[in-house]
Amino acid sequence: MTFPEWTKPSVYGAFVGAVSVSILGFTWGGWTTSGVAQKMADNFAAEQVTSAMVPVCLGLSEADAERVEILATLREASSFQRRNAMMETGWATLPGADAPSRDLADACLAELALDGS
Repeated sequence: MTFPEWTKPSVYGAFVGAVSVSILGFTWGGWTTSGVAQKMADNFAAEQVTSAMVPVCLGLSEADAERVEILATLREASSFQRRNAMMETGWATLPGADAPSRDLADACLAELALDGS
């Protein structure tokens, strides 16, 4: 079976066009693979949960009888040690979780604004 002479350039053109569209789509077009999309969705969900739990963290801090002493300890701690100190207070532990959340500790510290107080 013989193919017409014009089929070879047409096939090459279609192949180069498909590769070009794929490269442009994934680099500039915003296309993603399912794995990348899943990671983006997981990160977004984690950020939203953290944002939603900040009022709980602040509520726990306000209800704590030792609030004044703990806030003084947090103010005295260096900026590198504040997250660990916040995690030790128990205010940054999500309800039902066994361990405190590092992201929630950071968000709660930002809302407490210890440097500006």
